[in-house]
Formats: sequence, C-alpha cells, structure tokens
Amino acid sequence: MFEAGSRLSKDFFERPTIEVARNLLGSVLRHETLVGVSSGIIIETEAYLGECDKASHARFGNKGRGRIMFGPPGFAYVYLIYGMHSMFNVVTEPSGIAGAVLIRALEPLEGIDIMMSRRAKENEKLLTSGPARLACALGITLEHNGCDLTHGPLGIWGYKSFSNREISNTPRIGVSGWKDKPWRFFVENKD
Repeated sequence: MFEAGSRLSKDFFERPTIEVARNLLGSVLRHETLVGVSSGIIIETEAYLGECDKASHARFGNKGRGRIMFGPPGFAYVYLIYGMHSMFNVVTEPSGIAGAVLIRALEPLEGIDIMMSRRAKENEKLLTSGPARLACALGITLEHNGCDLTHGPLGIWGYKSFSNREISNTPRIGVSGWKDKPWRFFVENKD
C-alpha cells in the first residue's frame, strides 16, 4: 500500500487543461475492484482542448462522444479506439469549457499481479506503458465513462512531484490535427 496524499478534488481539475496535464505527473491513478486494488504513478499525459483543437473530440461541439469534455471537471472520459481499446481521460476546465487529459502511461505501484492477469503479460515494463494498456491493466472500461473521480472506487491521489528538469514535453502522439502542439508531458527516463 502506498502512502497517499489527498485525493484530487474538483478544484484541481477545474483549471486550464495544459496546466492540469503537467500537474498530474506524479499523481496516483487507483482503482478498487472486487479482485483487488491496482494503481500506478502517472508518468505521461496529453492535453486536449475544446472546439479549436483539431485533434480533440470536442472539436465537433457539445455533442457525441466528446460531449463529456464540456464538464463537469474531475469526471472520467473513457472511449474506445479501434472498437476495442479503452482510453482513459480526465475532464478539466470549468463546466461549459471543453478540455480533457489523456493518461498515457503509469509506473505500476499496487496490484501488479492483478494487472498482469488482466493483460495476460509477464513483463512489468509493458503493463501500463500506453493508454490502452494502462486502462486494461487497471480494469477501466467504457462503463467508467462519466464517473466522478473525486468519489468512488476510481480516482486520483496526490503522491509525489517532479522538478521541471525531470519533465519534458513534446508534440502529442498519433494525432492528425495540431500535430505541432507540445502538449504531451512525461517524466524523463520513465517513457
């Protein structure tokens, strides 16, 4: 069991998306399920803004699957890619302003055996080294879309902080719009 700081509140998420994406590094994403607890330290994120962001689901306005990005902050936005892989995001910004942070990678912390079982993998390094992998390892599915991360079995806690020299940022990965925006944040030597 890790020694957690406080569970992150709505106020933490109700800030500019890019700021939240950087500040989530070092926090712990934790999921309590019937089979046990699994968690990991967030070591990579990507920011997605509102209708102006050509890579964001919110670019089509407050409708469809991107509707949840318009708030309230501190809720999960989970969607499928390729019809099979869950992608876990955290809604940011005040209600009415679209924003979300994609959690791209974790450093496994608790429940590693549970995560290995869910992923049918033995290599700990690959357990949570991508957004689809970490969602599978933590048992996050479409049923978690819209859940309040400030209460309940799925949430994010403060844990540790990294200095500015330990954190890098680059353009986002695998996006077709606004490819040059440096809104991917990661902890050096952890990605």
